[in-house]
Amino acid sequence: MIDLAPLAWAALALAAITIGISKTALPGGSILAIALFATVLPARTSTAAMLLLLIVGDVFALITYRRHAHWPTLLRLAPAVVAGLLVGFAFLALAGDGIVRRAIGVILLIMIAVTLWRRWRQNRAAAHEPGGLLLSGVYGTLDGFTTMVANAGGPVMSMYFLATRTPVQVFLGTSAWFFAIINLLKIPFLAGLGLFEGQVLLMDAVLAPLVVLGALAGIRLAKRMDQVLFDRIVIALTIAGAVYLLF
Repeated sequence: MIDLAPLAWAALALAAITIGISKTALPGGSILAIALFATVLPARTSTAAMLLLLIVGDVFALITYRRHAHWPTLLRLAPAVVAGLLVGFAFLALAGDGIVRRAIGVILLIMIAVTLWRRWRQNRAAAHEPGGLLLSGVYGTLDGFTTMVANAGGPVMSMYFLATRTPVQVFLGTSAWFFAIINLLKIPFLAGLGLFEGQVLLMDAVLAPLVVLGALAGIRLAKRMDQVLFDRIVIALTIAGAVYLLF
């Protein structure tokens, strides 16, 4: 795995920087990193390798937004998320690498569709959607499954926060704590599947500084970058990566 081609290392480096930026500037932007990791590495290995880098990014997200979390929202989501995590763990344990690879591709396409639909609704200034246990249950379960299988829970949570009309700062702070806790909970599950091999840890040690650079850049550029253009690039590259994984 460490003897990857230079182009593969370049893709992983770009993914690591994207993870950092997504944690401090563009929530859900790590969907591009998911596609790059799953394209370069075996599907289940990519999930484990990305998890450790996401945790590095979580540290910077907490430093930046930790004071804005809404804890009642986290507690309301918790039971459904745990259920989704268990279903995702069972899927990883039983499914072969080829199935997981295609599942990641499908999840990526679904997440892109969710993201685009969310923005369409936002542009139309849709009326407030009904909340409550049903809403948190559906989104929580889906988020737990997608984050366990493909680390792709960001767009699901973005959709939930839009539906509940969560203010921006509360959204960022709650997301920071949510994913920091969830990602730590996922470690023993993936470790139980034997996915944290020595080469995975060594590769993450090489890529971790790039996550830090991306996170610092995200903090500086959060209010300056052309988000529309960046999002379009992310979506285009992610669709290409998802299609590659499927076919």
